[in-house]
Order: sequence, then C-alpha cells, then structure tokens
Amino acid sequence: MSAPDKRSVAVVGGGWAGCAAATELARRGAQVTLFEAARSLGGRARAVEVNGRTLDNGQHILLGAYKQTLGLMKRVGVDPAQALLRLPLQMRYPAGAGGMDFVAPRLPAPWHIIVALLRTRELARADKLALGRFASAARWMGWRLDTDVSVSTLLARFEQTARLERLMWHPLCLAALNTPPERASANVFLAVLRDSLGAKRAASDMLLPRVDLGALFPQAAGRYLAGKGGVVHTGAKVESLVRTDRAWELAATGQGLGGAWRGAFDAVVLATPPGAAGALLATLPETAPLVAQLDAFDYEPISTCYLQYDPALRLALPLVALLDAPDVQHFGQFVFDRGQLDATQAGLLAVVISAAGAAAALDQDSLARAVAAQLAAAFPGMGLDAPLWSRVITDKRATFACTPDLARPPNATPLPGLVLAGDYTASDYPATLESAVRSGQAAAMAILRGNASSAKNGSLSHAAGTARAAPLE
Repeated sequence: MSAPDKRSVAVVGGGWAGCAAATELARRGAQVTLFEAARSLGGRARAVEVNGRTLDNGQHILLGAYKQTLGLMKRVGVDPAQALLRLPLQMRYPAGAGGMDFVAPRLPAPWHIIVALLRTRELARADKLALGRFASAARWMGWRLDTDVSVSTLLARFEQTARLERLMWHPLCLAALNTPPERASANVFLAVLRDSLGAKRAASDMLLPRVDLGALFPQAAGRYLAGKGGVVHTGAKVESLVRTDRAWELAATGQGLGGAWRGAFDAVVLATPPGAAGALLATLPETAPLVAQLDAFDYEPISTCYLQYDPALRLALPLVALLDAPDVQHFGQFVFDRGQLDATQAGLLAVVISAAGAAAALDQDSLARAVAAQLAAAFPGMGLDAPLWSRVITDKRATFACTPDLARPPNATPLPGLVLAGDYTASDYPATLESAVRSGQAAAMAILRGNASSAKNGSLSHAAGTARAAPLE
C-alpha cells in the first residue's frame, strides 16, 4: 500500500455510502470525521427502537454479486456467513395461492436457471419458452438497450406472457427498482437481471440479514473508523459548507456536538440524500446546475408492516412472495419470517410493500389490518388475521424513482475537494446497498486521487478539523 494520506476529510452523512467512504479513507490513512444527523449510523438502512423492540426501518435482500458490500463487511469485522442467510435464487409463493415455486438449484450457470424452469410446474410451456427467449436475447445484447425504455415496454417487446409478468417480472421490478414496471428503467432492470438470472450461481444467491441492519455494517464501520483514529459524531447536523482559499469550513449543531460547532477540513464527502445535499450546495454558485439536478429527483415510498404472532408461529420458508392486488388492498409483495432469521424474533412477520404509494396513503392501523387480511388469505388456517400487535414503518422518500434515462450525477462536483456519495449517483444499479457502497468507495478514491498535490503542499492538520468538537458520548 502507498504511504498514508494525512489529509483531514469530513464525511457528511452516516448512511451506507458515507460509512463506506469513511472506511475507505481511514483505511488509506486519511484523518476522517463522520457527521450523522440521526442518533445512529445507517441512514435509510438501519435499526430503530419501537416500543422497546429493535426493528429494521425496512427489509433488504442482498445478492451474492454484491462484492463490494460483502468485502467491506469483512473488512470492518462482520462475517457475512454468520450475518446473512444464503438462499438460492428463488420466487416462491404460498402453496395453493395461485403463484409458483421457482427455485434455482445449486448447479453451475446457466444450468441452475434451466433446471429451475423445468422444475417449475406452475409455469406453462409458453411461459418457460418466453423466459428462456428473453434471457437469451438479453445476454446476446449485453444486458443493455441502446435506447432506454420502460420495463413494461421491454417485456412487451420480448413477448413475455401475462403469467410470467405477474409472477416473476412485476415483483422483481418492484423489489429491485422500487418503481412500477410502467415507469421503471429497462436498462437498470437489465443490470439487476445480469447479476441475478444471468450471473454465476453463487452471484445470484439471495442473502437475508440475520442481524439488524445496524449490526450488519454501520455499527462495525463506526468502530473501525474509531480504531483508525477517526471521529464519529451522531446527533450532529451539518448546517453549512463554505469554501475558503485553503479549506472547507463546516458549521454543525446537535446534541452529539454539545451545541454549535465549526471546523475546517481539506476535503468533504457529501453523503446525504439528494435534497439535503442540494440544500448544502445551494450557497455555492458553482454548483447551481448540480443543485437543479438534485432537486429534479422524484421519489418512491416503501412501507414495511411488522406483525407479531405467537412465537410458535413459523412459515414454511423464511422468505415468501405474495400476490399483490392493490385494488382489493392486497399491498404486500414479500413476507419475511423474522424468527427463521433471528431466534429472538420468533413469530414476527415483516411484509414489504415497494412503490407503496396507495398503501402509504392509509393510516397505520388500516394498513396493518389490510396486510393481516392479505396474509390470512395467502396462508389460510394459521390465524394471521389477528396479530398480537403490529407496527408500520413508511419512508415516503425511500428511493429515487428509477425511470428511463434518468440523469444521475457523478461523484465529482465542480469544486475541488468536494464530492458526492449516495445510491443516487451515476451507476447502472438502482438504489441498493451495493450501489451506496460503490458510490462511497468511488467518492473516497476521487478525494485521494484528485487532491494529491494539495496533500504534498501541506494540508490542514486533523486537529484543525476536530479541536472544537465536543467529546463523543
């Protein structure tokens, strides 16, 4: 490894992108200070306390193809083999519910998909031929269209059957892009399929967190950063950025800082959501076009409904697909049996509703009742219409709307020493944990590569960036 980089760098935002950037910078010797406005790290993928219970603010499925995320977890001391349940690629519905049981066996690619198709009795010959035809054509064209279109247009172009769209493509699009197929980007969807249906068997595996999302990476990243001499401030909101001749000056406030705080840094990684990033950049004239681009994003909500039943309750599988039908208030697309992932959560089911516009319009009690009724219909005779308690967590700006030809900004900004990080930056992936991690690492490398000359000519000391900070609690 090259000589340590001694520049002081502020990372604003402690989500997965910010934690990835901070970890990479600290690993390479930079003096890092991480600011997070919330009381814990993790951003939109973290654990929250609800009535004395620790719940995730949303359920996530990782893929075996998420090399950067899995590698980073190992680096900060998390063992993916222990923290994640590895399942073969699958789309499995409740028995007798009118779905299908698609499971890729542990065979080399592409045989895992071929055999899965042959074994899926619920798909007709026309469905299987359509899927095979689509996969072959997508592979031939490099999993990309010259001109982006909607996912619905893509599926119609390749004559996918109505049943295949209903049971496979519709739920996959919602789960991966959090955008309805009629508005979702075909090229981003194809990139996801490239690393699932079109990938090597291990890369297509589905990984379900056994631990809460905070323990999966952000908490370990904070410990890693502290071990490298970095500083982590939670409950610390950065209010302004000002560029001087030699430094970036930050003003922040919050309980984690003991009140108002000011400090100077050689470089800044802005790892907040687009709206918050735009607000901080708005006072910098050079970034006006970038601010307009950030303000132009549209967003899609995600709701997660937690329902607690008797601890003896157990579904046949840890992850089950559901047939959604919003017109009859069947909003859920997947249900997680949390007890099969974490023994301390026995009897707890988590139902995910992606692109949850109609569901999010309901109050918590109404939505929970609708989800319980949907579960009772999908799993008759299990008493799922009467949970012991329920809780709905909705993030109305969970992800950006992943539409065709969406202009996503690069990590670089017009100003030296200032970069962006987040799952919304330029990438062929949608808003996933992997795209957040990749963006954070790319932002760190942009800082390390872009400012080499300023580092050699005498950068600010780390003390200049942290001397006025209150001690961490």
